[in-house]
Amino acid sequence: QVQLVESGGGLVQAGGSLRLSCAAPRSGFSINTMGWYRQAPGKQRELVATITSGGSTNYADSAKGRFTISRDNANKKVYLQMNTLKPEDTAVYYCYVVVFGNEYWGQGTQVTVSS
Repeated sequence: QVQLVESGGGLVQAGGSLRLSCAAPRSGFSINTMGWYRQAPGKQRELVATITSGGSTNYADSAKGRFTISRDNANKKVYLQMNTLKPEDTAVYYCYVVVFGNEYWGQGTQVTVSS
């Protein structure tokens, strides 16, 4: 089992910024894909962005140009810098990693964007 620890959510006004962080255990295993998903009330969980160990990124259309995903491979951390936030970005954001083909999820961090 891989436990992920997320931080950085909160309440922000529209147009503001937040940075989410997620840390995986540093013990000896490698992580291929890391990323973020989100789930708004009454909606399905959806991809926000992912990044591979080699640095290749993938973004949802809603995140392109506003969000930036990055990772620290040595410390097994992944970050999501969110700029120009909109009320429709309000959701619980979940950290996601793939280890040896298995998927693991964080507990989620709430992001609320007020208009």
